[in-house]
Amino acid sequence: MNMLALGFGNFGGPDLFIILLIVLVLFGARKLPELARSLGQSMNEFRKAREEFDRELHTAANDVKSQAQTYQPAQNVQPAQPAGQPNQSQPQVTAGNEQQRPQA
Repeated sequence: MNMLALGFGNFGGPDLFIILLIVLVLFGARKLPELARSLGQSMNEFRKAREEFDRELHTAANDVKSQAQTYQPAQNVQPAQPAGQPNQSQPQVTAGNEQQRPQA
């Protein structure tokens, strides 16, 4: 949703002056430096947490990419049979050994 549609986000000089005046009246002149300091510290901590989260996210993505590159699936390859021996995993059909079906 657009913030301008709600009336937020387009503060001008007079608007900010009125807001600062209301904050001054509510908290007093002695509390304003403490409020500004705590607001700055909060913003700094939030920035550090966001950067740490971004680093963790990029590290995890790089780990997944490196695992995908090193992963090689096993192929379905049967071991080679010595010459002259039939493969026992698949029956061989020759002209003389087909099974006869009983006739009903």
